[in-house]
Amino acid sequence: MSFAHHCTLKRPIDRGHPLNGKTVYLPVMGEGGSEVIAAIFRRLGVEAHVSPPSTRRTIELGGKATQGDECFPIKVVIGDLLQVAETPGFKPESTVYFLPTSDGPCRFGQYVPYLRKVLREVGYGQIEIISPSDGNSYGGLGSIVNVFTRMAWRGVVTSDSIHRLLLKTRPYETAPGAGERAYSESLQDLCQTIEASCDDMNCQLRSLAASLGRARDRFRAVPANYDGFTPLIGVVGEIFCRLNTFSNEDLVRRLESHGAEASLSHVAEWVGYTSFEQERLLRLSGRTISVEMLGAKLRNHIRRADEHALLAPLSGDLEGYEEPEIEEIIKLAWPYLPADGVVGEMVLSVGLVAWHAKHGADGVIDISPFACMNGTVSEAIYPKVSRDYGGIPVRSFYFDGTRSDLDRDLGVYLELARSYREKKPYPRTYPVCFRPPGGQDSAQHDTPPKPAAFPSPGRALHSPPKEATQE
Repeated sequence: MSFAHHCTLKRPIDRGHPLNGKTVYLPVMGEGGSEVIAAIFRRLGVEAHVSPPSTRRTIELGGKATQGDECFPIKVVIGDLLQVAETPGFKPESTVYFLPTSDGPCRFGQYVPYLRKVLREVGYGQIEIISPSDGNSYGGLGSIVNVFTRMAWRGVVTSDSIHRLLLKTRPYETAPGAGERAYSESLQDLCQTIEASCDDMNCQLRSLAASLGRARDRFRAVPANYDGFTPLIGVVGEIFCRLNTFSNEDLVRRLESHGAEASLSHVAEWVGYTSFEQERLLRLSGRTISVEMLGAKLRNHIRRADEHALLAPLSGDLEGYEEPEIEEIIKLAWPYLPADGVVGEMVLSVGLVAWHAKHGADGVIDISPFACMNGTVSEAIYPKVSRDYGGIPVRSFYFDGTRSDLDRDLGVYLELARSYREKKPYPRTYPVCFRPPGGQDSAQHDTPPKPAAFPSPGRALHSPPKEATQE
């Protein structure tokens, strides 16, 4: 396996840095993302680890330390951290927990102060929490702040991308487990590439793009029958619960076991939204022409340039699987939740239901914690969005750590999705590796898989009715 070579020696943090001598732990957000951020910390000379996989012990510890009316994700976060604290030799005084946060109406903005309170109460008040954001000038990162934020964005783009390759491949694989192996090898390759990357940012960019190229080749080699019959289900909702497989009872894999394919909203979407919000608030406060606005636009320009360069090796493979532009999501949500009066994930979820419908999905599922305000508001609006976009079936699933008959509910929902698929007004665009369906009874569906070819561009497998294309 080939990884980036060392262009220069690593630059360890100096002795005066606030993270010197500390061990950073990260919560498990989505598949791959936390591992990549941990690799970035290690690249910068900070010992870093992802919290061990969540178990029923997570719920037990989190439940004992909370009151019962908290958001489910914070219970998982607390339980996972307390599991780390049970590790033999654990030293709370040298432990740092890295927990991203945000402003807005969601309780997510209160996670950090609440976690500090809980840790004091259970005797681990020495554990330091850093939660860098635009609002606190990325406090806690010290001298590595600029290089960390640049590398973190690149890590988000690359880890999201290989996970999209997994979701695109796994439902169609004919050798069970081959997609997972390609994903595991690609994630390991990516993390090692990050840890061995150059100090020079352009050199690093080339190394990461090369890693994505190797990931592309691994997934191309997975034996798969891309038949064009599998229903596509968009997955939206609260960011932690939809990405943390433990929190949502592994809903995406369960969808796949029922014969569906999932299109999951990833972390890059939220980063794009926070950038949009930052500029909107600057305009609202009369700082349209300001140093702050210049900085925000410059950062956004750099992010887009990095994303474009990184995704170049995947242009043909992800045809029809592109991440939606945040401006389009906001525009589609506007008739229901205008972004100048409503903030948070509810705006994204509602806009994405419309986006998925317009791009040929067969249904959308919202994953949210029980009693989540964003999820509750979105669910109230989904029937209107569904009617406006051809009747696409939208279903909200709420999670609180208790067992449910999820498979039964998914089976019922997918019957609705398959029924909608027969009459949906919008086409889906497929990569060229897919064979066009010739109808549900077509013999093509049962023909042996052919080696996948990945030229560009993709193609729509059917055309929408003329009236469906009119706004």
